[in-house]
Amino acid sequence: MKVTNSNERIHVLDSSSTVMTIIEDIVKSGLQEEAFYVLDVGDIVKKHQIWKEKLPRVEPFYAVKCNDSPTVIEVLAALGTGFDCASKAEINKVLNAGVDPSRIIFANPAKPASHVRHAAAVGVDVTTVDNESELHKIKKIHPRAKIVIRIRCDAEISQCPLGMKFGCDPVCEAPNLLRLARMLNLDVIGISFHVGSGCQDPPVFYRAICHAKNLFDMAKDLDFKPYLLDLGGGYPGDRGTSIDKIADVINTALDEFFNTDDVHIIAEPGRFYVASAFTLATSIHSKRSVRHDKLSPNSITHNMYYINDGVYGSFNCILYDHQRVIPTPLKAGCGKLIPSSIWGPTCDGLDQVVENVLMQDMDLGDWIIFENMGAYTLPVASPFNGFPVPKVHVVAEEKVWRLLKDILPMTEDHFVIGNTPANLRLGLDIDPTKIDEWDNPSIDLSSSGIINEPPPSSPFIYEYVEVEPIN
Repeated sequence: MKVTNSNERIHVLDSSSTVMTIIEDIVKSGLQEEAFYVLDVGDIVKKHQIWKEKLPRVEPFYAVKCNDSPTVIEVLAALGTGFDCASKAEINKVLNAGVDPSRIIFANPAKPASHVRHAAAVGVDVTTVDNESELHKIKKIHPRAKIVIRIRCDAEISQCPLGMKFGCDPVCEAPNLLRLARMLNLDVIGISFHVGSGCQDPPVFYRAICHAKNLFDMAKDLDFKPYLLDLGGGYPGDRGTSIDKIADVINTALDEFFNTDDVHIIAEPGRFYVASAFTLATSIHSKRSVRHDKLSPNSITHNMYYINDGVYGSFNCILYDHQRVIPTPLKAGCGKLIPSSIWGPTCDGLDQVVENVLMQDMDLGDWIIFENMGAYTLPVASPFNGFPVPKVHVVAEEKVWRLLKDILPMTEDHFVIGNTPANLRLGLDIDPTKIDEWDNPSIDLSSSGIINEPPPSSPFIYEYVEVEPIN
């Protein structure tokens, strides 16, 4: 399998460099005026080690829809994860990275016929179903498919509820689907669920796994041989969050209901892997100072900052992912805090990034940083009004380079030594040279010593303060 092209080589940092120093160097160089990202590959590697330590029985199948960056896919492929794809385009993107079809689950319960046909043609056989018509469709187009029944079990608190669209009732509807699948002579191999993206209700996983156990027993009574349990997504990934509570609930439930090696446990983490790996840098190109105090007409009552990325670009996560972004000035300010708002660059009044926040006075050309911008941002971004989607600069520490450089699909060609602003600005593409077919070896992260130190704390000290709307 040939490695795919990449939009960016991975710049290997020297020992004194960090994501923030790289951002500062790029800004100070004057070589880049547009908004840009810095992707820290090491952050993804550290997340993988955390997953393997906290959920040792659960194999991660990365949710490609969360961030379909070729670099992200290739790094995770090298680490040995599987992939959750929702369309034929996502399937192709993963296959083009050299991933075997057996490491893909087509986890969209409502698939266009052409996408089902494509999955059958390329050997992606495992797919989710939550309704009768989908079973009939698969029987007609992909009869050898391995069916996973997706049930509904919603978290009481989640960033993005999904049960309103997907998942059948585990008590009333799922048994009927099992019986229909038996009548159609389809192969049901397991049960899946998705409690909701960004779950804040850990006990919901216990309830869902309990439902899955009951359906496993029912499937066996119908002469199926289920062996796959898919725990779906819902795992937080922002800096400062933890999956510890969710992991404790899952491990307890698995020990109680699936205490056997005969069942393969997988999950579909997305934001867990990429949210904190991407940091966005934006600059202020325009500013409007509002003066509404009639008693002091020269006093500024509110600052409106216009930056070079907005809700039609990276900040679509505000509209679609219900994300609350926190702006942090790159350079320390001085003076009093002023009620402020931050706006995107387009001519649409909807293009507001932050409605109300207290910030010290900033000038044109100053930069505002947004952390935790890796989930559901770039895949949905558009160049509306002619404003470009931000460029991504990819960096990694030397120890991460040493870990990944010889694990296909990663190669030496993916990396470039040097983290100067000039090198980062070049964005050299990887030459699509011929690469022999490869087998993916396993990586022993636990003994590598590569990522055992705790993740560094944020360099920012800030407080998000809500203020009253502008009059």
